[in-house]
Amino acid sequence: MSRTLKIPARGLIVLVGVSGAGKSHFARRHFLPSQIISSDHCRALVSDDENDQSATGEAFALLHHIVGVRLRRGLLTVVDATNVQPRSREELLALAKEHHVLAAAIVLDVPEEVAAARNKARPDRDLGDHVLPRQRRELRRGMRSLQREFRRVHVLNGVAEIDAATLELERPWNDRTELTGPFDVIGDVHGCRAELVDLLGDLGYTVEHDERGRAVGAHHPAGRTAVFVGDLVDRGPDSPGVLRLVMGMAAAGDALCVSGNHEAKLVRALRGRKVRVAHGLAESLEQFAAETEEFRTAALAFMDGLISHYVLDGGRLVVAHAGLKEEYHGRASGRVRSFALYGDTTGETDEYGLPVRYPWARDYRGEATVVYGHTPVPDAEWINNTICLDTGVVFGGRLTALRYPERQLVARPARQVWYEPARPLAAAPDARDVDDLKIEDVLGAGGVETRLMGRVTVREENALAALEVMSRFAVDPRWLVYLPPTMAPAATSALPGFLEHPAEALAAYRDAGLARVVCEEKHMGSRAVTVVCRDAATAEQAFGVRDGSTGAVYTRTGRAFFRDPGQTAAVLARVRDAIGAAGLWDELETGWLVLDGELMPWSAKAMDLIRTQYAATGAAARAALPVAADALARAAARGLDVGELRAHIDRRAANAALFRDAYARYCWDVDGLDGLRLAPFQVLAGRNRNWAALRDHDWHLEIAGRLADADASGLIRRTASVTADLGSPEGEKNVTRWWEELTAAGGEGMVVKPLGPLPEDRKVQPGLKVRGREYLRIIYGPDYTEPANLDRLRGRSLGRKRSLAMREHALGAEALERLAGGEPLWRRHQAVFAVLALESEPVDPRL
Repeated sequence: MSRTLKIPARGLIVLVGVSGAGKSHFARRHFLPSQIISSDHCRALVSDDENDQSATGEAFALLHHIVGVRLRRGLLTVVDATNVQPRSREELLALAKEHHVLAAAIVLDVPEEVAAARNKARPDRDLGDHVLPRQRRELRRGMRSLQREFRRVHVLNGVAEIDAATLELERPWNDRTELTGPFDVIGDVHGCRAELVDLLGDLGYTVEHDERGRAVGAHHPAGRTAVFVGDLVDRGPDSPGVLRLVMGMAAAGDALCVSGNHEAKLVRALRGRKVRVAHGLAESLEQFAAETEEFRTAALAFMDGLISHYVLDGGRLVVAHAGLKEEYHGRASGRVRSFALYGDTTGETDEYGLPVRYPWARDYRGEATVVYGHTPVPDAEWINNTICLDTGVVFGGRLTALRYPERQLVARPARQVWYEPARPLAAAPDARDVDDLKIEDVLGAGGVETRLMGRVTVREENALAALEVMSRFAVDPRWLVYLPPTMAPAATSALPGFLEHPAEALAAYRDAGLARVVCEEKHMGSRAVTVVCRDAATAEQAFGVRDGSTGAVYTRTGRAFFRDPGQTAAVLARVRDAIGAAGLWDELETGWLVLDGELMPWSAKAMDLIRTQYAATGAAARAALPVAADALARAAARGLDVGELRAHIDRRAANAALFRDAYARYCWDVDGLDGLRLAPFQVLAGRNRNWAALRDHDWHLEIAGRLADADASGLIRRTASVTADLGSPEGEKNVTRWWEELTAAGGEGMVVKPLGPLPEDRKVQPGLKVRGREYLRIIYGPDYTEPANLDRLRGRSLGRKRSLAMREHALGAEALERLAGGEPLWRRHQAVFAVLALESEPVDPRL
């Protein structure tokens, strides 16, 4: 007869049986090879012979290490060894306890003669005659303690029962990852039924009442699910009424609820156990005494059945009464339940005689959002992707809910003070004190995980250089939400006189399978990221900035563009006015925007560089070459043949003049804001929106054009562009013609970007720059167009630059996704910091 064995899906499975009982065969039949950790295999790994008993100590040390790693990672792990002695199971059980997973034992009990025959059939197995009888005796003695050691024990007697057995994996009760919401997570209610009904109404639920007018359920017409963080009872005026409502919602599938410490204590009290009647328990017991026996029984069963925490939405949301550290998510043990109910304490008590809670959220680095209550605070605030929703409604505060995934807070004030707190409500730690990026957030994780490219590695030496820049020179880190990536040039052109040409960029995207591209004017300025808020209140709410500033303008290395904060504020005011005049605050449903663009002239940021490098080169050429030409003229007058050398000097003089003209176009006088120009070309992000990922480049350029049209100050400039159908030779000719006209007029060049969906089977550069012939003179020097120099430069290697551009683009996209998702500052800074670190990689700066 077949038996179905229920085993934990993420736990430890210990196979128990004598040599020859069929454990390895059973394991191979029911589990993946990677899930099976065999003592014989570990013995072979450390000795090259799985029967080498002298290696048993090292083999089991290796086995225990692998088991520990797998359990830490939450993987089902099966141990294939005899495990007949209690002491041989002790280390395994300790590992299960350490990693808070359930352990189950499967005993394979076969007759001794069957095991002996199987061992004799194995020429590599030489067991003494005494081994099997000893193992069977140990198995029999060990069977007495198995039930105490393991949460679940399955004993299979005989070969037929072993062969007929089937397994059923049981997910942990707290694993509801299949539920994706949307959810409304509601903080500690503490018997405040009226406020709960009010809040459910604010959230859009229809509250249902029985014939006596009591609230017995609530349903949301859009299918949202309420999730209660526990502490439904005690202190407030109607704990039974709260339970009646929540129980009805849970029974109808409209709500989930985790246990709070007050439910756990009330259960013990209702069962007649000795508890200290304090902290509102007396009120609950008095209220329950007035209820029917039927209700008390149902309420007791409901509270007793509440679990410690839920893991929801594919692991992205965790709800626990007092919060939960990352290593406890989805785990099951007494320690996990204790932490979820009570949190962690420092072991101290405060002046009110209450335990001092350990601020676990300060150190939280998990990707899952953790929502909890337990410790009342005046306001719900995000701390490292965690939020406490207990805002003290029973103490006269508010009952707060979090709409998820919208991350919107909805609160209903208390109707009165129902219970005087033992101590005043303490504010949550300031996010600025706990949200800082730590160096191990990048190095300890082996890099930064991105949606576009997986894990992007950051080398330690590059990280240290970035740390120096970010800590000493960067703007206020709360504004530093994104750094623009570097951009790779198109493949080197083979056309005479050109190093870069549109043909190569267009061909690259055409070969990648794209149908359309947009070609954007590359301005003669410096890359600038502009973060602008509608007002100071928005700056405080969205970015935690309380100094009255409403944004920042910074360079691609995170430094403030202007030394004078007043100039920054004046630029932001003009950008803000243009956004308002264009109607974008309302259209994009946001109070803040992050814009990518170019700030002109280049000399506004790089005047020192121009003076010391480019102007110095030009001045030296203008001083030296005429002298050389004059000397050659005198030599020619004496009859010397210097014609070839004279032609060379003349070409160099002409090149020097072109060089000066090239960098001079990037310089003009700026007086305050007069002369400044800002050319935005991409709306990176706004509230809850990563616009860079949501919309194509033509949409971004259209928005940028509207900003320029709406700007009455003259600050904002359009970015010219053309689109090209890569299947049309005429379209590509138009692009080339446009680029030639643009660069002939002194323009820097263009950036070619893909339009439409990208192919899934290959990596595509996010943009390719095609710089003009004269602009490249600034980069490669006055004489780069000389044929010999061009031939040499065509051997430039682009592989490392292209790799860098792809990685930085992935990091930038990740930073924006985390920003739009409301993730904590340290999570955004992981990606931002990594971009800055990659800039230290050894790549030809001329590319």
